[in-house]
Amino acid sequence: MAELSFPKRPYRTKGGVHAPHNKNTAHKESVEMPVPAMVALPMTQHIGAPCKPVVKVGDTVDVGQVIANSDAFVSAPIHASVSGKIKKIDKITMPDGGKVDAIFIESDGEQRLSPDIKPPVVENLSDLITAVRNSGLVGLGGAGFPTSVKLNLPSDKEVDTLIINVAECEPYITSDHREIIENSWDVISGILTVKELLNIHRVIIGIEDNKPDAIKALRDIANSPQHADAEICVLPIKATYPKGAEKILIKACTGREVPMGGLPSDAGCIVMNVASIAFIARYLKTGIPLVSRRLTVDGGCIVNPVNVIAPIGTPIKEIIDFVGGYKEQPYKLIMGGPMMGVSLPNDDLYVLKQNNAILALSEAEAKYNEPSACIRCGKCLDACPMHLEPLELSNAADRGDIDTLKAYYIMNCMECGCCSFICPAKRHLVQNIRLGKALVNKAKREQIAASKGGKK
Repeated sequence: MAELSFPKRPYRTKGGVHAPHNKNTAHKESVEMPVPAMVALPMTQHIGAPCKPVVKVGDTVDVGQVIANSDAFVSAPIHASVSGKIKKIDKITMPDGGKVDAIFIESDGEQRLSPDIKPPVVENLSDLITAVRNSGLVGLGGAGFPTSVKLNLPSDKEVDTLIINVAECEPYITSDHREIIENSWDVISGILTVKELLNIHRVIIGIEDNKPDAIKALRDIANSPQHADAEICVLPIKATYPKGAEKILIKACTGREVPMGGLPSDAGCIVMNVASIAFIARYLKTGIPLVSRRLTVDGGCIVNPVNVIAPIGTPIKEIIDFVGGYKEQPYKLIMGGPMMGVSLPNDDLYVLKQNNAILALSEAEAKYNEPSACIRCGKCLDACPMHLEPLELSNAADRGDIDTLKAYYIMNCMECGCCSFICPAKRHLVQNIRLGKALVNKAKREQIAASKGGKK
């Protein structure tokens, strides 16, 4: 393997926008909220196959006990986030409008740890993959991809670089920033473990340059005498959106391009969120699975914006009440960031594993202007980080033109929203592209069904 060097400065990436940072909670210490009276844990909290309950109504459960699991490769078990009794198993509505089964646990307030909890024995990569699977970890940056699958690299891929994602480029969100400030040693410990077991000799921590205190904290540890040979580079990158997208971050950190339709491993990289890597370090020390998470609660309608550490499954309404409630009725409530998050109909939903923020935005912050005619300025072309043509894709989606959608590589769109954000005519480009993707997927399903002689 050729000797690897560390970049002295980030590589140039295409497109992106200068979205307002609004990092109002970056310098506020995270606050742990009291245990809620009831949590609801949906069976779908990750990309991949949903879990099935392994408990029944009336059962008593402890914190960290497995309550749902799946045999599917792309999945992750779900653990009780509170101790108490299984109150019911019922359908709930998810942020995307779909209905899934959820396990409701009535808390007894004791937060007893399951007697099965113990630090895993990890001596090789196989042990690590098994441990991470058992921990229930999914990508904590918002994507929700099961981390054990990410670590299970294809045998035909030569991966030489581990990239730690600290871009956190969405406005408002600072949960990863606070992870570094409050748990920087866990971050480095997790990196060293994954680096050793994956036999990777280059680690690049890609962090936006609007986090100088976090950059200093990481460099102080990475450059300390005990880590002098750790081969870890802390690389500040320009604070533009969407630097946190995997393919964009790989380009910025290594200069490599992920091929269209490819994975980070095709570019010799594995990318992990900073909160995920820190969680791995804690899990290997304690054996306590993913039962809580830090999320940013912010927006113009929030009385006291802050990062909250809450049990997974906590009602969003209780988190809002915990930070002082609303100054005014939100114009828009969002799970995640304003660029790629999901708009919520109300605050009756529950915190999910991959939920890194709850934003309650005022009308001034979130109101959409009515779209007008395209003026052919080309700004959406310049802003698209994936070299796509957003206007052509949007128009093809309006027409239901499947062939054009495919010809213009619609499935390579990562729905970052840069095109809509930058458009002076306020065209709903990314929304139309999402509809276009749905049309392509529907046509594919119909084609498969027809080839099998089944019903559409």
